[in-house]
Amino acid sequence: MQAYNRGRWVLLLGLLAATAACSTRQGFEQRMAAHIGRSEGDLVAALGVPTRTYQADGQRFIQYDRQQILADAYPGWGWRWGGPTVEVLDCHVTFEIERDRVQSFTSRGNDCVARPPS
Repeated sequence: MQAYNRGRWVLLLGLLAATAACSTRQGFEQRMAAHIGRSEGDLVAALGVPTRTYQADGQRFIQYDRQQILADAYPGWGWRWGGPTVEVLDCHVTFEIERDRVQSFTSRGNDCVARPPS
């Protein structure tokens, strides 16, 4: 029975690794670059209401934030012994808007990756 459970965990970890391999920074950059030239309204329609906005010198900046906290509540499973682990995944994307059009974007964070559609 224990070998069966270990096999299920190995399969689950393999599937998670395969999914992570499909998540790429390059794909994320391409998806965000597709918004350049669009109107601010189109951007909000596509991505939702922004987390924050800022205006300076006739330019408008719109920021989107995403954060996910992963916690391993089962210490000792597999190769990790010694206590629970916590990982914070985040991504912050700021679009520069000028004359109601997206001019550029910047991103920072360890989770600015494109995921395959579910």
